Amino acid sequence: MKLYVLITALLGLTLFTPSYAAADEKPIYTSWRNNIAVGGYDTVSFFVGTPQLGKSEFSAQYKGATWHFQTEANRDLFLANPTAFAPQYGGYCAWAIARGKLAKGSPKHWYVENGRLYLNFNDRIRDRWLADKESFIEMADERWPDILE
Repeated sequence: MKLYVLITALLGLTLFTPSYAAADEKPIYTSWRNNIAVGGYDTVSFFVGTPQLGKSEFSAQYKGATWHFQTEANRDLFLANPTAFAPQYGGYCAWAIARGKLAKGSPKHWYVENGRLYLNFNDRIRDRWLADKESFIEMADERWPDILE
């Protein structure tokens, strides 16, 4: 019984630990359950300060992932210039990229700087990112996209 409890506890810990991806990852982070970028959030909505979940009826394909948008107008804005609205580092955690790792980025832990959207794994990591974001951006820019290889 004690072994069962120990194994269950260890498995539970892994569910709440950043999962670092292996090499040869996709250029856009998506969940293993689906191929939807940014957790289904409308990336255009981050730039007006109110991130909103997109709708599947307003979707688009970009870099092998499906992107959802709140409105047809937002989808059209994205398609006109996807690099202006797609999160940096393919939506992987910006802090992890700066540290030479791959981890999922979360649309719930985001930051826009100089017209660029950055995602982080969680609030704690986002706080670390914000403490020295200029240095982290420089380090992450140097590693991206080579870190995917």
